[in-house]
Amino acid sequence: MQIAPLGHVTPLPQLERARWERRARLLAWGGNAWHLIEFGIAIGAGIAAGSIALIGFGADSLIEGLAGFVIVWLFTGARLGSEAAERRAQELVAVSYFILAAYVAVESVRTLLGGHHPKTSWIGVGLAAITAPTMPLLARAKRKVGNKLYSSATVSEASQNMICAYLSVALLVGLLGNALLGWWWSDPAAALVIAAVALREGRESWRGELCCDDCC
Repeated sequence: MQIAPLGHVTPLPQLERARWERRARLLAWGGNAWHLIEFGIAIGAGIAAGSIALIGFGADSLIEGLAGFVIVWLFTGARLGSEAAERRAQELVAVSYFILAAYVAVESVRTLLGGHHPKTSWIGVGLAAITAPTMPLLARAKRKVGNKLYSSATVSEASQNMICAYLSVALLVGLLGNALLGWWWSDPAAALVIAAVALREGRESWRGELCCDDCC
């Protein structure tokens, strides 16, 4: 991954940049609306089934919502085009990655060590099955906007949507493994992999790495 300093890029024409900034805000608001739905379903189903994986997935939705609000903040008012605001937004997105990684890792280890056996949750299976293919589409759209605006924070937030897709797949495998094969340990084990990915993405965002069209 190459690093592109924000001060050395060719700025977009004002009208074109305004159009992409508006698209960034719309994608952030749309993503946040879906994350709110995810949160409600995952937390409710997780409590009902006693599933740490589902509750963790709901927490992930809240963290992704936080990252989406950071992007709305970045492309609103006096912060438009500000390199200082871009860097602050990038750091806030990185912090949200670290929170996600820490939460998933701790809860996964607790579940594995405690030998907790969650109940079957077909609602959770349905939620994961819907989220897994849709999050990459949202991530691709946000990444395109981030590349156009040379916004590391937007690209990082798009990567977080991809982590949501990975977590959805892990959740789906875990829930199905528990429901069909009795593998209660499968979802916390897979979640540990997701925590490692989240930690890596957070480190890249904190260092200020910007992924552009020619290097992504």
